[in-house]
Amino acid sequence: MKRLFQRRFCDDEILIQFLKFGIVGACGFVLDCAFVYSGIYLFGISRTAAGLISFFPVVTFTWFGNRVFTFRDAPRGDMHKQWARFAVACAIGLAFNRGTYVLLINNSQLVFDYPVLGLLAGTGAGMFFNFFTSKKLVFR
Repeated sequence: MKRLFQRRFCDDEILIQFLKFGIVGACGFVLDCAFVYSGIYLFGISRTAAGLISFFPVVTFTWFGNRVFTFRDAPRGDMHKQWARFAVACAIGLAFNRGTYVLLINNSQLVFDYPVLGLLAGTGAGMFFNFFTSKKLVFR
């Protein structure tokens, strides 16, 4: 019975962390959209370039949000090293995220016209990878 309780608690803890990760990610998504749309419509850069440029400010924002909200009980350690680990993990996740985005804006007129759809699909593609690498490698 004790083992069942421990397993259940662990599963609930992971679910709660995943939901918190999703909340931080949703806020990051809004920021990402703001950067991408600003790049496209205010600065006239390509959709692909705007999607790549937004990576660093959004990664920094989501790292901080996850540090203080999602994984607040994790050991703090050196902030610069933790940010670097998070950025590397997200850069790998970027292949899923921005790869999906670029694929869609280049192959779908609807997504080209409404880049938010590609950003949303890319976010979904990278979310699970980023959560588990963050949990196991960054905020351990």
